[in-house]
Amino acid sequence: MSSIVCTPSAPAPDERASPLHDRARGALLGLAVGDALGAPAENMKPSEIRARWGRITGYVTDTPAGTDDTEYAIFSGLLLARHGSALTPAHVEAAWHEWIADRAEGPFKGAGFSERGTLENLRRGLAAPISAQHRHAWSDGLAMRAAPFGVFAAGRPAEAARLVAIDGSVSHEGEGIYGGQAVAAGVAAAMAGAPPTAVVAAALAVIPDDSWTARSLRRAVSVAHRGERAVRSAVVIGGYPWTDLAPEAVALAFGAYAAADGDFREAVLTAVNMGRDADTTAAVAGALAGATQGETAIPTAWATAIGPARGSCLPSMAGQHVLEVAELLTGAARLHPTAPTPTPQPTEPRPSTPAPPPAEPHPSTSTSPPTEPRHSPTGSVQTQPRPSTTGSARPGPRPSTPPSPPTEPRPSAPAHPPAEPHPSTSTSPPTEPRPSAPVSLSAEPRPSTPASLSAEPRPSTPTLQSAEPRLSTPASLPTDSGGGWARDWGGRGRSPLGGRCSEGLR
Repeated sequence: MSSIVCTPSAPAPDERASPLHDRARGALLGLAVGDALGAPAENMKPSEIRARWGRITGYVTDTPAGTDDTEYAIFSGLLLARHGSALTPAHVEAAWHEWIADRAEGPFKGAGFSERGTLENLRRGLAAPISAQHRHAWSDGLAMRAAPFGVFAAGRPAEAARLVAIDGSVSHEGEGIYGGQAVAAGVAAAMAGAPPTAVVAAALAVIPDDSWTARSLRRAVSVAHRGERAVRSAVVIGGYPWTDLAPEAVALAFGAYAAADGDFREAVLTAVNMGRDADTTAAVAGALAGATQGETAIPTAWATAIGPARGSCLPSMAGQHVLEVAELLTGAARLHPTAPTPTPQPTEPRPSTPAPPPAEPHPSTSTSPPTEPRHSPTGSVQTQPRPSTTGSARPGPRPSTPPSPPTEPRPSAPAHPPAEPHPSTSTSPPTEPRPSAPVSLSAEPRPSTPASLSAEPRPSTPTLQSAEPRLSTPASLPTDSGGGWARDWGGRGRSPLGGRCSEGLR
């Protein structure tokens, strides 16, 4: 791993005992614990979980281990420790090639659908952000690996969101990016000691207010006081076959975290027992609660079961431990203590169409050609020289209009995030949504100043808000409710492209 990460000096003993260091270890160890606890319940319904285990209160396998969620979080953490705030899409793309795409596949089963689509695009020679244009760019694959960015940018949610969007530009678009930004910003706020309400506010502050992810997250936390059933009903789209979509998984994770008021054990178990993409939702809830309470809040029996990554999904990550990554990230943060979010520099506006060059005057014996008035469309009178008819006219060569610069070719069929399905009691499972106009989920009140929707496609890396939320005075959270109460057909979210790595753990 020497080409990915440079190892900073080991922290001093007093730094190891600091609250920030404890929270960093808690965030990443909490992610791995939640992943291992939730893996057996992945793609299951609560009724199926109860029928098999009752209520899950601990590990239900003899050899618990993290899945692709943990191994991709280690991968992103090592990359971030190497580059810090100077991370660029080129760095991320190069690491994907060197440590995943250009290697023999071996035991790698493709992890989530977004990762498989990204690898296929990279292997075909496509570069970021085109590599992120596939059918599952809205998945929770970025959210599951977003916690290291919050650890690195502790107390700076906007910077965490900026960096995770750079990481995600290779593999995700739209709602997939927003899900990763919400998780990274939430962890960054929790790392600074923010209470759960401020953690949620920080997550909402870095994503578009009218995005599917934001609406789902608000619904989840507004009913969190009523418990996990209310959270699940407010968020899950009954009958929707894909369990790994970012707006759902991220909202379930924050709902579990809010329902437990930041308590690690309750947050993780709430996420696990809601089913769906349980390894990811529990991993995100574990990262948030671990950053809030620190490593000491994780039950010892759960923590000691987590060993180095097995490399079951990413062979290049075999032998790496999440706690080692936490040490690297806290050391890297010391090397970049005040890395601000870059502010765009004002540029001189360019005219949309180049102005034509001035016409060369015709040679004439007349000393001052007469002018005739010419009315402009605005009503003002302009004067234009009338060409002279005396003398021989020898017009000089006119400079040609400079050609417009070439534009980057667009893909023939760019991918778009799916339209948000409407909760329904229909007995036939819906097909994968077409990228049409999104359907409103519920009669949720519109914001007082809604953002105008543009007909242009969203950029792959969204613009982040420059102002970070003030953690001392958290924003009040909306109390809108709603969501899907329709019957869940329990779609397994399988794809002809390959199964989840956690299949081998069952």
